[in-house]
Amino acid sequence: MSLALSPPSPRGAFISALGLGQVCSWGSLYYSFPLIAEAMRLDLGWSKTGIYGAATLGLVLGGLAAYPVGAAIDRGHGRLVMTAGSLLAGVLLALWSQVHGVIAFYVCVGGIGLLQAATLYDPAFAVVARRSGALHARAGITALTLWGGFSSTVFIPLVQALLVNVGWRETLLVLAAVNILLCAGLYGSVIDPTRDQPAPPPPERARPGESGPVRWVLRQPTFWALAVAFTLYSAVFTAFSYHLYPLLSERGLGPAGIVAVMAVIGPAQVAGRLALWLLAPRASVRRIGVLMVPIFPVVMGMLAFGPNVVRLLVGLALLFGATNGIMTIVRGLAIPEMLTPRAYGAVNGLLAAPSAVSRAVAPLAMATLWSLSGSYEPVLIMLTVMSLLLTLAFWLAAALGRRTHIP
Repeated sequence: MSLALSPPSPRGAFISALGLGQVCSWGSLYYSFPLIAEAMRLDLGWSKTGIYGAATLGLVLGGLAAYPVGAAIDRGHGRLVMTAGSLLAGVLLALWSQVHGVIAFYVCVGGIGLLQAATLYDPAFAVVARRSGALHARAGITALTLWGGFSSTVFIPLVQALLVNVGWRETLLVLAAVNILLCAGLYGSVIDPTRDQPAPPPPERARPGESGPVRWVLRQPTFWALAVAFTLYSAVFTAFSYHLYPLLSERGLGPAGIVAVMAVIGPAQVAGRLALWLLAPRASVRRIGVLMVPIFPVVMGMLAFGPNVVRLLVGLALLFGATNGIMTIVRGLAIPEMLTPRAYGAVNGLLAAPSAVSRAVAPLAMATLWSLSGSYEPVLIMLTVMSLLLTLAFWLAAALGRRTHIP
């Protein structure tokens, strides 16, 4: 089934403004945290475990908020959700800049994690699906991920420069202003509920009193296979990203080698998305996902058992980054193609909830596994096994989705 659509004329400005907001939301609320956390640790003398515990709490709260946020966007409240989310995130960033105690820090960072459910990709995808219709959201979601791919490239050096020149408290105030003035302003001005497409009508076979789309989805094996696949995908990606630096250091790579490997992942994500946009604009998302998911166990297996050569590691990082970039699009479009175009925001929220929890738990779980052996070899073996299970789960969902999708 093709999901491509020629967008209406105002859509370019809509996607561009929403995409710029995503660059700033991701950069200020997600990618800035490790840099600010390290500066806080050195300044306040707090433990790294204690600081990152707040990020874990935030991810769990964001997972719990994903479904109600998606359901609210389905009801036409996308402008309110994303604008208010950015405003409140800005307030919490400003409050974070004034903290001196752990409790206040946990309140601020936990709240920011919760608000990520209202400001990052999932609500933005739901807003695009509302504007164009879920079956025709492919072009918009792909363009949005192209914008978002630049967030780390822009904000990591920006935040680092601010930390060096003005300190972490003042850096947080700058990020607060970015959310309040730029993100909230963009979301409030371009998300217009009056321009949303009408919700898809119920399928012809629906009978009076039949359960709604969310209850229907929860009864479908396809949904649960996708939930397993995307939860494992989130766990593998986050654990790998968090542990790549110490993993490469353990392998004996010097700073130049580590930077060479890590620096290619972000651009590779954008390149993968751009290649999909240009070379396969009408390819089935199901088929794309079926081809992409086996790359994860190949990469993890090669890291676990392959030679420790910088050129090979750079190549694996490129492959991993490009595949992850494409899978972000697959994640956003799997629902209308493999399940149903109805209640996109709510169903997307249901899929996002366990993924957010896995992002919170996976880095700590892999750190615990490393501590038991003092080596990253068992961590890579575990990530390889998880990647194989991810592949099998998505293949199962792809096979089942042919029979469960509502027209």
